[in-house]
Amino acid sequence: MKTIIVYSSQTGFTKRYADWLAEELQADVITLEEAKKQDAQYFDTADVIIYGGWAMGGKIVNSEWFTQRIPDWKEKKLVLFCVGASPNENPEVDVALHNALTDEERKYAKAFYCQGGIAYEKMKLPMKLTMKAFASMVRKKKDATEQEKIMGEMLSKSYDIADKKYINPIVNYVRG
Repeated sequence: MKTIIVYSSQTGFTKRYADWLAEELQADVITLEEAKKQDAQYFDTADVIIYGGWAMGGKIVNSEWFTQRIPDWKEKKLVLFCVGASPNENPEVDVALHNALTDEERKYAKAFYCQGGIAYEKMKLPMKLTMKAFASMVRKKKDATEQEKIMGEMLSKSYDIADKKYINPIVNYVRG
């Protein structure tokens, strides 16, 4: 079963998950920039196509590259995954995953989430400033829930909560 993994990564967490998946599934892995240079025939031979992007503001960055191609890839097994700073247990993850695909797209593709982290030292300045401002806003919010307080503290500094075990649902789906 030929599998192609395409990914977009800002700070390395999504790349790490793409590489883990490629190793486990014996898949080809390419960046989104490389994928955009390929013609349609490149993907014709694949049985499985996986796109991974990073989460920002409840959306998967650059996922439209993948979702726009779903109508042409209906006969393939399709996976969309995102990597973000929230722990997998955060209820907002399920909402974001549901919103990542339309009802029609969910007939052909499945979305997954893998917790990653924040690497401020690898971010471009505009993103770093935006994230720091957001973290400050969350920390200073009046009447913040306990979960919001924890998230505000987490977002204030770099951390890594990625783990290879979070690819297991994707691997099981692809092999299932």
